[in-house]
Amino acid sequence: MVLGLLLPWAAVAEEKAAVAGAPAQVSYVPLMPPLVGNYLFAGKLKLFKADIALRVATADAKKVEHHEPLIRNQLVALFSEQTDETLRGAEAREQLRAEALRQVQAVLTAEEGQPLVEDLLFNNLIIQ
Repeated sequence: MVLGLLLPWAAVAEEKAAVAGAPAQVSYVPLMPPLVGNYLFAGKLKLFKADIALRVATADAKKVEHHEPLIRNQLVALFSEQTDETLRGAEAREQLRAEALRQVQAVLTAEEGQPLVEDLLFNNLIIQ
């Protein structure tokens, strides 16, 4: 009986901790299947394959998943505009990752009123 009386207090304490600035739960939303497309370099079509995950607050994961087709479209368009110089090397890939994150956040801000995505991660990026 005492346990039954203490359970509501524990729930209230957890709620207050969450509101008081406890770190939010994080989820990773994979964009599956990986993005595949072409880009033009020196008159030749080249291929890219990008395996991407989006880092979001767990509470926002469903919203991000709902907008996945629009996010995928934006990212395929971005990758298709690239050149060998913007896809080769660690620094170039980091700049591409940062630009992809900005574009995903812009899409979600337009659709949801806030960026929702905290980070964009390349799990794999293949260029041929």
